[in-house]
Amino acid sequence: MSMIALQITSMKQFMHHLLVADTFEPFLLEEAVVGTACTFSIDGRINQAFYEDQEKEDSGNNYDFRPWSELKGLCFDLIKGRRTPLFFRFVLHLMPQKAAALLEKESCGVEPSQVKALVLNIRYDGSKAILTSGTAFHTFVPSKEPDAIWDKALRKFLDGKKIPYEEL
Repeated sequence: MSMIALQITSMKQFMHHLLVADTFEPFLLEEAVVGTACTFSIDGRINQAFYEDQEKEDSGNNYDFRPWSELKGLCFDLIKGRRTPLFFRFVLHLMPQKAAALLEKESCGVEPSQVKALVLNIRYDGSKAILTSGTAFHTFVPSKEPDAIWDKALRKFLDGKKIPYEEL
């Protein structure tokens, strides 16, 4: 089991969780692409050169990407309106400390430091949203255990938040 695909069965409920509620706070945004009258693209990578050294220290945040909580309002503003977007795509990463804690808790036999990211891809094509899981590693890892752990955790997360889906 290396990746699962889940189709959201209640778009309105899912969009509330994604863009309004704090449901996806444990994630960082790698990328957002929203197609409406124009196509908007957001690179969630932090531009370190933008910040003074003291600001970097004060934030205590050593992520490569901005937290979803800081950018979801901007994404909401791009999506809201009378018309449904033509499409959107979000690539989210579970926050590194949460990913490490999950892998350690499940004692998967792979060092959490070998896992670059536990990824959640969200794709909307104008009619349906599909969520896919993914695991990115720093180097080749033969074990599929981290994938299976992430797949199971993602299902449990959605179930716990009462976000309805069906497996594809």
